Amino acid sequence: MAGLRHQLGLFLVVGMVVMRCAWGRFVVEKNSISVLAPLDMRSKHDGAIGNFGIPDYGGSMVGSVVYPQKGSFGCVPFEGDKPFKSRSSPTTILLLDRGECYFALKAWNAQQAGAAAVLVADSIDEPLITMDSPEESTDSDGYVEKLRIPSALIDRAFGENLKQALKKGQNVLVKLDWTESMPHPDERVEYELWTNSNDECGTRCDEQMNFVQNFKGHAQILEKLGYTQFTPHYITWYCPQAFVLSNQCKSQCINHGRYCAPDPEQNFGEGYQGKDVVFENLRQLCVHRVANESNRSWVWWDYVTDFHIRCSMKEKRYSKECAEDVMKSLDLPIDKIKKCMGNPEADVENEVLKTEQELQVGRGSRGDVTILPTLVVNNIQYRGKLERTAVLKAICAGFKETTEPQVCLSGDIETNECLERHGGCWHDSRSNITACKDTYRGRVCECPVVDGVQYRGDGYVSCEAFGPARCAMNNGGCWSETKNGKTFSACSDSEVTGCQCPHGFRGDGHKCEDVNECKERLACQCDGCTCKNTWGGYDCKCKGNLLYIMEQDTCIERSGSKFGWSLGFLVLAALVGAGIAGYIFYKYRLRSYMDSEIMAIMSQYMPLDNHNNNNNEVPTEAQALRPGSSV
Repeated sequence: MAGLRHQLGLFLVVGMVVMRCAWGRFVVEKNSISVLAPLDMRSKHDGAIGNFGIPDYGGSMVGSVVYPQKGSFGCVPFEGDKPFKSRSSPTTILLLDRGECYFALKAWNAQQAGAAAVLVADSIDEPLITMDSPEESTDSDGYVEKLRIPSALIDRAFGENLKQALKKGQNVLVKLDWTESMPHPDERVEYELWTNSNDECGTRCDEQMNFVQNFKGHAQILEKLGYTQFTPHYITWYCPQAFVLSNQCKSQCINHGRYCAPDPEQNFGEGYQGKDVVFENLRQLCVHRVANESNRSWVWWDYVTDFHIRCSMKEKRYSKECAEDVMKSLDLPIDKIKKCMGNPEADVENEVLKTEQELQVGRGSRGDVTILPTLVVNNIQYRGKLERTAVLKAICAGFKETTEPQVCLSGDIETNECLERHGGCWHDSRSNITACKDTYRGRVCECPVVDGVQYRGDGYVSCEAFGPARCAMNNGGCWSETKNGKTFSACSDSEVTGCQCPHGFRGDGHKCEDVNECKERLACQCDGCTCKNTWGGYDCKCKGNLLYIMEQDTCIERSGSKFGWSLGFLVLAALVGAGIAGYIFYKYRLRSYMDSEIMAIMSQYMPLDNHNNNNNEVPTEAQALRPGSSV
């Protein structure tokens, strides 16, 4: 049975290798290593980021290189109490030789000895490779999970140069830089996790599930707020055509050998089968697809964590029925998910899993996915420990500067470079406004917007308030002063920029001085006038009873002539008389008119006393106003 398992496993791996050779490749993710001292060694090199520990994505580290005189392979613990722990700045970066033990063990012994980072010098001339952590074994003793310092593999020639300089007693200072290790093209980060629903695959399965549970909160918040776009993926293999009908392929594959996964217990005769894992992987893919269609893509994190707790293989609950119970509790449409999954027994391609196999092959800047779990951020494979804070740092490094969410600027994630000397940017001490804007990878000097007021300038030397509301913010950066209860300002609300000293002052607008109009004979020059300078103006008094007119700088009498007053009185009296006469005339004429109208109306309904006796009389005014009269 063991021979059959080994043979089938080999076929599956061969199938994957053929796919990789045909279309993809493995890409080594790198960071930059710069030699800062001595001066004659200044240079820049690549380092292959180790797939363990915690690389400082978005950050950098400066340290002195130390090459141990004994135990240069780092395969056994170093003697003494943290012999490489730096007692002062800079920190210690330990240089070790490749060979004799696992890369991760070298890093662990260096960490225990107080080193801040590890450089492993290659032993042969070859392209850089990725240093991976060992599979679960009795030798690992759990140290891989405890590794926190970053590590990198450097080429043999660079390593030899460092050793030669150290042998000469030179102080070699290097900078490990991860600021550009992660692409950061825009304000949204796309990342994906290649994982597995199997929870019986040892340390790797425990690592990925612990990560999912611990990172779920960050992932869901970032997704809901639109900062990230997450996509889960699952690795499958295919069974070679010659073995499709074998019991091994039938137990590990669905869709007639097209999509396979290893047996969870590595025993074909008992427990769960590989095809059970493939089918649950497919279900979890469809959970994400269906949830994404209803704008609830973050529900995947809830489903996966709940399924792991409620449907564990260890408790013999890893089943379709348990999965459907989890979906019901999360209000997921089971029928739609079943339709997405299709028929696992059909001899046809499964559209979802076929897409996964195609994506598994590296294209562009991203290499093949061959390690589980694998995190890909902005199409670059993440290297290092799959841990909450470490992954959050990598995601934060993927944002375009100044667009990262607030969580990326928290104290436990990055250092606020604006706290010390305002990052070297422009700063207004009076209003405590600075152009320094903290970002995850450092800082930018950018003139700010404060309370709706836009500042503009280079951000390094100068920033100036701009716009109609600028005077409300620190007086627009212009001069302003208050004395004796009076305030004058060189900022004008009618101007969108610039400073100009107000009337009564002179200067450049940033500094204004009071003009002494009296001393400089600029005003109050009339005969007999006395001048006294004031803050922002002057007082001018005329002799006698005269009144000073500032606009004409002259004095006039406070009252007009008697003739003028008399003439004014006569005109006023005439106007009053004319008004009274008009009122009397108007009132008399109106009364006469009303009387005649009343008489005319009454004559139509009752005879007048002299109507019949005096037919020859001339018609009266009332008669003339009767209806039908032609007079």
